[in-house]
Amino acid sequence: MKLLDADPRFRDTFTTNFNALTAENAMKWRNLEPTRGGYNWAPSDQLVEFGQAHGQAVYGHTLVWHTAVPSWIDESWDTETIRDLLRNHVSTVVGRYRGKVWAWDVVNEVLDEQGGLRDTIWLRKLGPGYIADAFRWAHEADPNARLFINEYGTEGRTRKADGLFRLVRELRAVGVPVHGVGFQSHLRWDRTPDDTTGNLRRFADLGVSVAITEMDVRITLQVTTEKLQRQERLYRHMLRACLTVPTCESFTVWGFSDATSWINTTYPDHGAACVFDADLEPKPAYDALVETLRERRGRVDVPSPGSG
Repeated sequence: MKLLDADPRFRDTFTTNFNALTAENAMKWRNLEPTRGGYNWAPSDQLVEFGQAHGQAVYGHTLVWHTAVPSWIDESWDTETIRDLLRNHVSTVVGRYRGKVWAWDVVNEVLDEQGGLRDTIWLRKLGPGYIADAFRWAHEADPNARLFINEYGTEGRTRKADGLFRLVRELRAVGVPVHGVGFQSHLRWDRTPDDTTGNLRRFADLGVSVAITEMDVRITLQVTTEKLQRQERLYRHMLRACLTVPTCESFTVWGFSDATSWINTTYPDHGAACVFDADLEPKPAYDALVETLRERRGRVDVPSPGSG
């Protein structure tokens, strides 16, 4: 929101090219409730109001994530206290934005690299049932919101993707309101996921929507024309794979300008991960996405986020 407020060109580029927005940090628990019972709603309210004012669907990110736990939560507290805190958080946040946020990442990154449940405070204190509980609490707070499980490293056929598939199948089998699976897709320019289309299709066959939720393609520095071309092909590949699946619900890039990408600080030997360069000029990857969407529109009606 700071960039949207301060930079008219950044804001215009965003509102012209995108019909949905995702909260990057404003809706994470440690930012919403920095002290127990002391909520800071201003940044998330502003983001939701911005989306509404510009006709953009708002995607909530994220309700339950192991790295966004407020510092005031003490794992030594008893199980019932921890459970009540989590339930109150999910219910309060989803309830506040009922009818305003079209979809939520209910649980985020709950798997380890082998496809088992990640060792977190929630698993240690509440057991594996916390995942189903979070979805049910979110559904009670807003029955019309689309509820997603969001994960990285699962775009293609991997052991982790297999674990995610089993988890979603088990949750759906007992009636847990998992409506969709989000595939983050933080990719490298020189590595194409294995059988992306087939992987997305098997999730769709479970009766859920699929979405690319955090797409970027980082390039090993120095950037070259060849690397940008391979980046372009990878963006195109991922969008085509999603659109091939009947339940593809949305495709989201994680930031759109190379100047402000999280990649720059997290991966200092990589960069240029977005579809606009640091000067907000469109890159080949941008053209590839636009061309792919235009091709698809000529064959089938592509729904807007939240319309399904």
